[in-house]
Parts: sequence; C-alpha cells; structure tokens
Amino acid sequence: MDLVLQYIQLGITSVFEGSEGGLTLLPVLMVLIGVLTGVLIGAIPGMSGPFAMAIALPILVSIFGYGNDALYPVLGCLLGIMKGATVGGAVPAILFRTPGTPDAFLTTLDGYPMAAKGHARKAIQTAHFSSVLGDNFSDLALFIAAPAIALTVERILGLPEKSALIILSLCFMAAVVGKAPLKGLLGGLLGMFVSLIGSAMSGNGPRLTMGMPELGNGLPLTSAVLGVLVISEVLVSMEDIRNNRDDASSSDGKRPKMGPRLTWGERTAMLPGILRGASIGTLIGSLPGIGTTTAATLSYDSAKRASKTPEAFGTGVPAGVVATESANSAVSGANLIPVMSLGIPGNSAAVFIILAVETIGDFAFGPQVFQFTPIREIEGFDTILNAGLVTAFGIFTMMMIANFWNWTFGAMLMGVLGHLAKIPKSVMLPVILMVSLTAAYAQDGGYLGLLTASVFALIGYVLRRLDVSILPFVIGFLLAPTLEVLVRGAFTASGGDPYFLLKSPIALVMLALSAFLLGRMVMQARKT
Repeated sequence: MDLVLQYIQLGITSVFEGSEGGLTLLPVLMVLIGVLTGVLIGAIPGMSGPFAMAIALPILVSIFGYGNDALYPVLGCLLGIMKGATVGGAVPAILFRTPGTPDAFLTTLDGYPMAAKGHARKAIQTAHFSSVLGDNFSDLALFIAAPAIALTVERILGLPEKSALIILSLCFMAAVVGKAPLKGLLGGLLGMFVSLIGSAMSGNGPRLTMGMPELGNGLPLTSAVLGVLVISEVLVSMEDIRNNRDDASSSDGKRPKMGPRLTWGERTAMLPGILRGASIGTLIGSLPGIGTTTAATLSYDSAKRASKTPEAFGTGVPAGVVATESANSAVSGANLIPVMSLGIPGNSAAVFIILAVETIGDFAFGPQVFQFTPIREIEGFDTILNAGLVTAFGIFTMMMIANFWNWTFGAMLMGVLGHLAKIPKSVMLPVILMVSLTAAYAQDGGYLGLLTASVFALIGYVLRRLDVSILPFVIGFLLAPTLEVLVRGAFTASGGDPYFLLKSPIALVMLALSAFLLGRMVMQARKT
C-alpha cells in the first residue's frame, strides 16, 4: 500500500512540476481551456467532443511540440474537451430541442418541456449537476478498475492471449456498433488493411506503397483519422444541406424564460437517480463501442420503470434529465477503462487520446503501465523504475482537475450559451473544413498530410453513405500494427508453430467467442 501511495503522490506532483523542477500551472490551465472549449463546442448543434479533439490535437502539437514535457498540456486539454462537450450538449437540447451533441438527444424528451414550462434554468442546472456527478462516479471506477484489469491481464495473458484479445475486441466492436454488424466487420478489416501501407516489420522494406517513397514510413496517423472521422462528416452534412435533408430545429428560435434556480433540496432528491444512471453509464462505457446512446436509453427506461408516475416522463420531469445526463457523462470516464488497461479505444474520443499519446513522448497505454515496481534510492536519489505509472496517475489527476473546472466555470458558462444553438450549419461546416485541412497540412508533413486527409475523407464519406459504421474502421486502423507485433512475437516465441493461438486455452476461448460473434453477424445479415 505504501508503494501505491508513493506512485499516487508522484503522479499528482508530476502535473505541477516543470521540466526544470519548478512549479508550473500550465497543465491545469490547459485543462481549463479544454473544459471551456468543450462546453462551447457541445452547445453548438452538429458539433461534438471528438470533432473538437480532432481539430485541437494538431494545433496543440504544433504549439507544444513533441516530448514528455508536452504530454500533460496536450492530454489535459483533450481530456477537458471530452468532459466539457458532454456537459455543454444539454444546453441547446433543453432550450431549443436541438441536441448540441448526439449524446444529448434523449435530454430533449424532458429538458425541452421543462424549459417550455418556464423552468429552463432549473433544467440546465439539473443537467449540469447530474452530468458532473455521473462523470465523477465513472472516473472513480476508472481509477480502481484500470489498474486492477491491467495487472490481471499482465499476469495471466501472454502474447497469444493478447493477440486473441485484440481479435475478440475487433469482432465485439463490429457486433455492437451500427445497425449492420457485418458491414462494421468489413469496415474494421478495411481499416486493418489500410494501416499496413508503408509499415513493414519483416525487414524487406516498405510494403503497399505503390512506388511512392513518401509512404515509406506509413500513413500519417493524425491526418488519416482526422479525414475519416471529421472531414467525411463535414462532407455528408454539406450534401445534406444542399439536398434540403438537413434536420431543422422544431423550435421557433426564441429563448424560453429561464425561471427559478435549482434548490439544494431538489439536488439531494436527485442523488438516487444519478447513482442509478451513473452505474448504468459506467457499466456500458466499460464495454468498447456500445456508446452513450445505449447507456442513455437504458438509464431513461430504468428511471421510468422505477418511477411512481412513469406516465409523466416525456412531459418535463427532472428525473428524465437526470437519467440521461448522468448516464451520458458516466460513459466518458468508463470508456477510458479499456484504453488505460488494454490500449484498446472504446469510442471516438478515446481514439484521439490514443493518438495524442502515440504522437507525443514515450508513454504508451497498456497493461505494462500499471506495474508497481519498487522505487529504489540510488546515490541519494529516488529512482522510479516505472515512469509510465507516474504518468498514468498524472492523467488521473488531470481528470479530477477537469471535473473541478466543470463544477465551477462549466456551471457558469452553461447559463449563457443558448444563443450558440442559433449558429447555422452552413456557417460552421466551412470553418470546420478549413481548420481540419489546415491542421492536417501543418501536423503531418505538408501535402502528404493534406492528401492523406482528403483520401480518408472520401473513404469515410463512402462508408457513411453505405451505412457502414466508421468506428470499427478507425479501431482496426489503430490496432492492426499492435496485433501484428503480438502475432509475430507469439509466432517467434512458439518456434514457428502455425497453431500457436490454438495451444492456449484462454486464447482458444477468446477465438471461440470471436467465431460466435462472426456467426451471429452472418445470421443477422441473412435475416435482414
């Protein structure tokens, strides 16, 4: 226990310690900037946390550069955006029945009727209180679960088992994301194939470069993800606007009366509902790929079943806002459980956290992080044998700082954001497109980054129009190199045995589950 407390203390102090040993508040300031940016972005319909994170990452890297000193400011800002956007999305959902983010869609069911009754301020404060408490709850679950899962994985799973675990994760992701699991699987396989361009581990030189030496080091990672996740969505939205298929707000654009504030007695009465919603959101969020919509739906249904007046839901009851917002925000922290413990991203926001870590410094997520190696004193100085664990606790510290800023400045900002919902997409989308292309150009080698972002934007556009979920493609693109390293290592360690995956009982069980998910996808596709 003393060793754990030592690492926790080192992690906390590392956030406030500069490269030369002096006090620095830069990570804390960047977390605040991230939270405020996230709340602002969340309040703009059509925008979301991953959108803002995708645009912010190249800008942050260009400002802070590379190396371990840049890791905390960049990650702090991204974590703040992720948390703030989830909170801010409730504002236009309540005031104008226009969800700022997809996460807040169900908030409109009771939030907008509350505003129509003259209780807009109470609805916004209910959303904020539930959201931040749910976020805190899931963060605590992350702090406890991630080290425990990582230690278990590192002790039990070897190279074959880890290879089978990634295969299972990809199959599970395809099965639960989107309406067509088989399409999701094909998208994941396509992402894995594309990631092989330029990268070669066999020593025979770059592969699949089509004679282009610029691709010898592989595709620019940030530009590729920026293109397929962000720019493709911009293209789809612009086409929808042109074809007059863009959803219009059902409100008249007038801001409703704000009304009275939320009392502390009312906040206390919400705690059981918040605990229920946060528990559901944490459980759903710890499973990669299921997402906030499922968590909000289950939480809303659970609250309705537990209510003595279920018929009131949908007419403007605070319990409906509590259920959706607490579950939505609980997903964000819990989604980092597979990231921190296994290095497997569970949603789009987690993808950009992974990208930031891989782009900056020498820290990497995975089971190896949570090894509590002893801290030895050598020549009068404490020598840390696992610097990655200190960084992990530093990230936990910045998440708690983000929660504090959400409690304070986030609450003040939410009350004055209603006018942002009136910004039309026709104004926002060109700005997003310009910033995204500029970021790709500046971040990843000039025209190569620009070309990569454009090509992947077209890939993402085609996938979206074919109703193929983008997330399995991105996850496959990110995890394929790791899977190849594990498979090659396990194959070499087994002495070249082609059946090395079948020799481990744990790996065999995981492969059997993967085969079951594949069979289920095929059967579902036939029924459809």
